[in-house]
Amino acid sequence: MNIYFTIIVGSVFVNNFVLSQFLGICPFLGVSKKTNTALGMGFAVIFVMSLASVFTYVVNEFVLIKLHLEYMQTIAFILIIAALVQSVEIVIKKFSPSLYSALGVYLPLITTNCAVLGVAILNIQKAYNLLQSFLNGLFAGVGFTLAIVLLAGIRERIHPKNVPESFRGFPITLIAAALLSMGFSAFSGMFGIS
Repeated sequence: MNIYFTIIVGSVFVNNFVLSQFLGICPFLGVSKKTNTALGMGFAVIFVMSLASVFTYVVNEFVLIKLHLEYMQTIAFILIIAALVQSVEIVIKKFSPSLYSALGVYLPLITTNCAVLGVAILNIQKAYNLLQSFLNGLFAGVGFTLAIVLLAGIRERIHPKNVPESFRGFPITLIAAALLSMGFSAFSGMFGIS
């Protein structure tokens, strides 16, 4: 099977960071109340994951490995991700103040989103080249966006319904997320990708 197809399908469906690997749960649950807010967060994560994958690859290959500083990967990657998130935050604040206020504290939390750091580390562990790293980051972000928008759509449809009192709010959200996760687990059998 083509490695690029495997990376794309694997990143979006099979190894979805939120629904299969359970990374990035905080913004997934926190920003998924409305579809438009979830979509805005998703696009921000796509942007950060894509660029973080490229920058971390370049820094790792041409700085850390050359200087034998591989033990500094995590710190270097977090600094790169923080700089990217800060840039995204400035752009969103300038061009979409309503989205900026809707995302609230969750936008800066992308910095500590373990899914973003996870994709950077996974790229190194799987020895992806620059293009493979970029594709993995891009489509891992697409997978995150798909998951958060699907959950937001479910939450919007559940909200006005007559849900038993003990399940209202966060409990029904967790049930919906669990069912969504179970649905995504079926993709690993369909594509045979691990």
